[in-house]
Amino acid sequence: MTRYKAIIAYDGSGFFGYQVQPEKRTVQSEIEQALQKMHKGEFIRVTASGRTDAGVHAKGQVIHFDSPLEIPGDSFRMALETRTPRDISFRSVKAVDSDFHARFDTTGKEYRYLIQRGRLFDPFMRHFAWHFPYSIDLQKMEESVTILLGEHDFTTFCSARTEMENKVRTLYQIEMKQVNDELFAITYRGDGFLYNMVRILTGALMDVGQGKLSLNDLKKALDAKNREALRSKTAPPEGLYLMNVFYDEFGK
Repeated sequence: MTRYKAIIAYDGSGFFGYQVQPEKRTVQSEIEQALQKMHKGEFIRVTASGRTDAGVHAKGQVIHFDSPLEIPGDSFRMALETRTPRDISFRSVKAVDSDFHARFDTTGKEYRYLIQRGRLFDPFMRHFAWHFPYSIDLQKMEESVTILLGEHDFTTFCSARTEMENKVRTLYQIEMKQVNDELFAITYRGDGFLYNMVRILTGALMDVGQGKLSLNDLKKALDAKNREALRSKTAPPEGLYLMNVFYDEFGK
């Protein structure tokens, strides 16, 4: 058996998330069906760096799987590309050491959240950015970043449904950038992220930008370690992208 590592991209708007769900269209199920066709009916389990929710996109999701086939990586990539739907793309496939694990070997991830700030709603961006036609104080938002960077218990900034008991994570970087006249991006780099963490952080930062949440409020909410201590709503899924998964030291 050969273990293969693949980097994949997908448009999450047509999926009920990454992970397999009964009678639901998911990214994992589409890939496993494609692999089953390639292996003449044999089921091949796929493991990802982590799951993404319904509507969330990826440009650099990482998966691994074991196969009895010995095929050059680029040929394997092309074979999978032709057997998966057009809202999934294989960026690379390569053979790796048998002990590589897409989930457990990660050292960090990078997420990006896109916000459409134009006054008028763009229907062509409805699946790919959060329409937010309100003025924001970018300086206040940038000041708030210093509160969030570093190692913290992020219980306040994750869903109450989060299964992880240990909610301590390290944020290395939060970068805000105007992409073009209308699109605004917030990029997060950290050693790991909890369920809905990026979307809740984004909702809180936008509240700071609107003056609905002070820097002191943000600090108190973080220290409270309680989702109910933060009144900010969770940003919608369509603006969220998993950009990169890291397997070595980075950004520290």
